[in-house]
Amino acid sequence: MRVLLIHCHPRAESFSAALRDAALEALQAAGHAVEYRDLYAEGFTAALSDAEHRDYLDSSLHSPDIADHVASLQRAEALLLIYPTWWYGLPAMLKGWFDRIWAPGVAFRLGDGAIEPLLTNIRRIGVVTTYGSPLWLLWVIGWPDKKLINRGLRRLCARGCRVEWLMLTKMDQRQAPERAAFLAKVKARLGRW
Repeated sequence: MRVLLIHCHPRAESFSAALRDAALEALQAAGHAVEYRDLYAEGFTAALSDAEHRDYLDSSLHSPDIADHVASLQRAEALLLIYPTWWYGLPAMLKGWFDRIWAPGVAFRLGDGAIEPLLTNIRRIGVVTTYGSPLWLLWVIGWPDKKLINRGLRRLCARGCRVEWLMLTKMDQRQAPERAAFLAKVKARLGRW
């Protein structure tokens, strides 16, 4: 399977980077072709410019600097997102990636009264994330990032697209053995993809 792995964390030595490395190792060992994009390392521009926003609905006018990201997304059969959850949501850079890359003509087409999905090549979405919050608080808040992925992004992919969520809550309180156990869980789960 062709997997597009999107990593989004500003620090190269973060636990998120360790999760990325574990995911890459597991997916490659399982025989998947992995295309890896690190939004911070690439210096990805997350904000839509005035011109991009004006031309947003016409895919022929999309900024040429995002063409390689669009091509990566259109080649993928699976998408794996690795990021820390901040303020109950995606990091701004990852949200900006969705704003700029998952645009009309790429991820969807506006039809008569409905959105027509265009990323039917993507049959699986995986999320590996950490939360500072305890699990009970995520339920109270309503799990905004999970809703965005499950109810929004998944709808733009193949019918029956599966979503798998791997998370570590209370990240700031976790000790080394707990983090190591989560790394092992990520490797084991993605090794069976």
